[in-house]
Amino acid sequence: MPYSAAKIANQMLGLARDKGEEITPLKLLKLVYIAHGWSFPYLHEPLLAEPAQAWQYGPVVPSLYRAVSKFRAGPITEFVPDTDPQALSEPAIALIQSVYETYSGYSGTQLSNMTHMPNTPWSEAWNSHGKNAIIPNDRIAAHYQNLLETRGQPAA
Repeated sequence: MPYSAAKIANQMLGLARDKGEEITPLKLLKLVYIAHGWSFPYLHEPLLAEPAQAWQYGPVVPSLYRAVSKFRAGPITEFVPDTDPQALSEPAIALIQSVYETYSGYSGTQLSNMTHMPNTPWSEAWNSHGKNAIIPNDRIAAHYQNLLETRGQPAA
């Protein structure tokens, strides 16, 4: 660890395919960010090798956005090109699967709304540094640790 956003996205896309579900780019972007967030309290390290940024509709990993933007609002119909040679660890796979099972019932818009509410890492980066600001991993880690401690269950 950490991994490319494409590797995490492809794991999510595989889970969706196995369940006969579709994922739009907006939904995938948020699922990957949420998995990254939960990696801190559960795996004690970042899942993503690249930073998330504060974009208008919430946190985004730019390389993943570029890879899936051609699908616009439609379902993603192919895996994302991935040059990261490492395989996902078993704990990372389990975390990604748990995040998918917990959040896949939400639409991309609902996930976007969850991830850019007030007092989230996105809102702090957006309000302090503006459009496309990097969302610091230490802030993401603190936010998801707090969610775990205060709610006892996943939330974005």
